[in-house]
Amino acid sequence: MDAAASLRDTILHNLRSRTWRAGHRIPTERALSEEYGLSRSTVRRVLLDFKRKRLITQTVGSGTYVSEQVHEALSEIAPGAGPSVSPAELMSARLVLEPALIEMVIGNATAADFARMDECNHHAEASTTLEDFERWDAALHEAIADAAHNSFIAGVFRLMNEARAQGEWGVLKRRSATPERRRDYQEEHRALVAALKDRDAERARALCLQHLVHVRTNMLGY
Repeated sequence: MDAAASLRDTILHNLRSRTWRAGHRIPTERALSEEYGLSRSTVRRVLLDFKRKRLITQTVGSGTYVSEQVHEALSEIAPGAGPSVSPAELMSARLVLEPALIEMVIGNATAADFARMDECNHHAEASTTLEDFERWDAALHEAIADAAHNSFIAGVFRLMNEARAQGEWGVLKRRSATPERRRDYQEEHRALVAALKDRDAERARALCLQHLVHVRTNMLGY
């Protein structure tokens, strides 16, 4: 693999693994040039390609940052992506997988994990658009999965979040969204995180299932 391809793959890995999250400032062209033994013009071309794909943004005098739309952009370039997942299929998977993770999350979550969950809740509650709220909603559920500290599970949840970025899910979410429902979701998120912090598996599992059923009912009508 040549150096330019190595740089490209490393950036993609950092984005897909959430090592670099939305808003993260990535290394400068000069730093990347020195690390990979590339000319700055080659580094610039690689970054320009990522910018065109909406994975990064660049601000003169400030730097290069992971795009706020990184999840949606990644789903569009996913290698070998198969048929799109329907919202009903996605909800069925979430109802099975997310409550099943609770024991592992409670056993492995750290203070940093809980801080990340609180950060997601804070940003979701401060969101002024449904798109921002949905992004931080997805980030919270992913943060909970990450707290299991199991790389296979983390990969599964990245795929689920990419499915949430597909158009059909967004259309249904917008149709079903009301200010009252959003407030309900925010309260349910806070209650779930509180139960996880208390290491109360039974309560956390029940709250997780209750929240997901609530979302399914609002979106799909059953």
